[in-house]
This record gives sequence, C-alpha cells and structure tokens, in this order.
Amino acid sequence: MDYIKINKENWNKRTELHYNSEFYDNENFIKGKTSLNKIELKLLGDIKEQSILHLQCHFGQDSISLARLGGDVVGVDLSDKSIEKARELNKICNQNVRFINSDVYDINSIINEKFDICFTTYGVIGWLPDLNKWAKVISNSLKKNGRLIFVEFHPFVWMFDNDFEYFQYNYFNKEVIIESEEGSYASRDDKQQISSYSWNHSLSEVISSLLNNGIEIQSFEEYDYSPYNIFPDMIEVEKNRYRIKKFGDKFPLVYSIVAKKK
Repeated sequence: MDYIKINKENWNKRTELHYNSEFYDNENFIKGKTSLNKIELKLLGDIKEQSILHLQCHFGQDSISLARLGGDVVGVDLSDKSIEKARELNKICNQNVRFINSDVYDINSIINEKFDICFTTYGVIGWLPDLNKWAKVISNSLKKNGRLIFVEFHPFVWMFDNDFEYFQYNYFNKEVIIESEEGSYASRDDKQQISSYSWNHSLSEVISSLLNNGIEIQSFEEYDYSPYNIFPDMIEVEKNRYRIKKFGDKFPLVYSIVAKKK
C-alpha cells in the first residue's frame, strides 16, 4: 500500500482545483484578506518575530497569513504541486515564507532547526497512519517551551457516511479508509476522480501521542460549529460559523489543542 504516492496524487489534483476556486478566494487573499479563522487567531496570540513550522500547508495561504502577522514561517507539504503554487503565491504577496516539499514523517531529516511554534490545522492528521510518529516530529521540531497550535475536525464527524445519514466508519484507528470521489470540497462540480487513503484518529490517540512525546497539553476545546462550509446541508448560524442543519449544535465539529514542549 503506497499511501504516500496515492495521497500525493490526490493533493496534486486538489491543488489544481483549489487554487482558483471561490472557496479559497485567492483574489481577495492576495489583496490582504487573512485565511486564518478566529479560533486559531485567538490561540496564536502575538506571533511577531516567532519562528513557525506549518505542517501540511497546502498551497500556502495560512503560512503567508502567519507571515503577514510577523512570523518567520516555514511551510511544508507532501504535494509538489501545492508547494509550487505556494511559492508562486508567496512571491505575488511579497512575503518571505520558505516552502519545502516533504512528507510529514521526513521533516526532521530535512529541517534541522527548532521552532517557537508548530502550527497545523483542519483536515491534516487523517492523512497520517501513525500519530506517534507525527507527535515525535512535532516534539523534535520545537524548542523547549515551544508551542503546538493544532485545530482539527472532530473525529466524531469522520464516523459518518458522506451524506451524514449513518455511521459508516470506526471512531478508532482500526483500519485504512480507501475512497474515490468526484471533485473536492472546494470544487464540488468537478468530475475527475480523486482517490485517497486516510485514517480516523480518536481524541485519546491524539492526546496520548503528544503526551508520550514530551508535549504537555495546555488547553483543549471543542466547538459546535465549523468555520468552513464543507459538509452537506450546512447553514451559517453566525458569520463564518456553520452547522449541519439537521443536527444543529448537538455534537462538536471541530476541536483545538494548545500544547507545550517540555
């Protein structure tokens, strides 16, 4: 199972769909609109002159947004097409983010420096089979007392089928999930098939992996909304706060962790 090859092809295709999509709104982003949401902005605080490692950065909008706030940012992504577009966007936005093409697990063999912050958000860990290896990379990448800022879709969400009609997948990381779908969350009308390998990760698995690698949890929060309209039949209950209409606020869609390297 060459999941890296399959998922790299997945994100290379998605990058082509996403870069000019209305969802990512590059036109206004280039003019100065931030891609960061209130959740992560609150967790980050003042990041001026802090070094930041952004894991799974896609085509770099959040990395560039962090740089606009004064951070010294390195963005990393598996997709070579994403990194190519990130460098292009970085130049257009006149920022100085360094972008590196790498699998998450290989980062420490490519980047030797230590960072004040490791930042990774929304739809990231599901592409990784082993969270202990993920947490070890984070631990090895942070300075002493460096912070992890992590925001992710809640594992409860990933139990559902694509239409949110029934539980299709296990809450726990017991098997690989192999899927093929048309288009992507940012471009639903596209008809090209995109295959992927992914894994569900329970909250206990996430938290234990961090604790086992010398990273102390400082805060943990769950949110009854998503800042992105990416699931079926969502309604906007407040500006940039979306819920699945038939479920309302009955379960969390997103969670966040702030943690510190011992």
